[in-house]
Amino acid sequence: MHTPAAPAPGRSLADWLAVLEGLNMAHIELGLERMQRVAGRLGLLTLPSHVITVGGTNGKGTTCALLESMLRAGGHSVGVYSSPHLLDYRERVRINGDFPAEPAFCDAFAAVEAARGDTALTYFEFGTLAALWLFRAARPDVVLLEVGLGGRLDATNVVDSDQAVITTIALDHTDWLGDNREVIGVEKAGILRPGKPAVCGDLDPPASIAEQANKLGTPVAFSGRDFHWQQQGDSWCFAGLGLDLSGLPVPGLPLMNAATALATLAASPFRLSFEAIATGLREARLAGRLQRLAPNLWVDVAHNPESAAYLASRLQADEGGAIHAVVGMLKDKDIVATLAPMQPLVRHWYPATLSGPRGAEAGALARVLGCEQGYGSVTEALLAAQAACAEHERVIVFGSFFTVAEALAWHGAQQEEH
Repeated sequence: MHTPAAPAPGRSLADWLAVLEGLNMAHIELGLERMQRVAGRLGLLTLPSHVITVGGTNGKGTTCALLESMLRAGGHSVGVYSSPHLLDYRERVRINGDFPAEPAFCDAFAAVEAARGDTALTYFEFGTLAALWLFRAARPDVVLLEVGLGGRLDATNVVDSDQAVITTIALDHTDWLGDNREVIGVEKAGILRPGKPAVCGDLDPPASIAEQANKLGTPVAFSGRDFHWQQQGDSWCFAGLGLDLSGLPVPGLPLMNAATALATLAASPFRLSFEAIATGLREARLAGRLQRLAPNLWVDVAHNPESAAYLASRLQADEGGAIHAVVGMLKDKDIVATLAPMQPLVRHWYPATLSGPRGAEAGALARVLGCEQGYGSVTEALLAAQAACAEHERVIVFGSFFTVAEALAWHGAQQEEH
């Protein structure tokens, strides 16, 4: 793996990110040996915090956001590591809701660079070590680590965590993780630890999760078996793992992930009051998840069949006018299966080309959708959708984190102009 020369001392965060972006991403080397070597030199294999590792196909970010919000409402300090970011690299690390300052990131990257010696690191591994370095310095009560890819061989799995969460298991990243849910379940279960509590939020989990847990001696609480939840009008209830709560506020994030987060708290050493839980649920937010940018404009990072089906269910439940959909996707995703749940709902499509080597051409999306016209960028497609959208209609932008990031950047520029 080619590793560019590190920036000279005193360089900016942009300089460091240029180093990370210069790593050869086409040859990601799965495996924890290199991470363990460098993390060991930095003293990062264990952290002075209660560590919860959150894996799964979809819902990792929102589960972390819900846990973060409830724990903070209960008076606990929380660090969160998540990926990818949308607009600012610093989004990947939150400590008590704030991004660390650029100098802190630079110090963290410099520490990793000094410790790694001749050990090659990928972009994600380098960033993960820097995040762990920041968490060790800040010493929050709880650290939430969102798995990047899979689980067993993911960089976050280098930390000996206290709890594990598996949100859902679906087909995504099949080139890396396998082409069926049972095989993918083995990879996701790689974050389990012997004797350490775990939660699985998937209502129909592959058998491989329980099989791996049994081999390790990991107590796993399964949604629908060990804990239950149900929406009742404008509130919901949760029962299981010693909790029996009703009248909970429905969060703005997926309810099944709220239940998974609540089960995780029930299995943790932290005891929160009903008021703290309710406040945390009400205040939980995460950018890019059915985020409303304007009265008739939403963005969502749905990028695989399961997340697109959830997005379609939310749009169908909302009473609104005709839907104009701007979509940009990565060409290594299952484009046909991802677009399928949305096709019955969308009246007007605006397929857009995503830049970068993984970006799909608008023409490829247009052929799947039966459209005659594609757009050269998300911004171009969004402008066309906005121009055609009547006052009582809706525009949804989805398909990739990159798609949403471009829409957010466009919206931010519009806000600054006005």
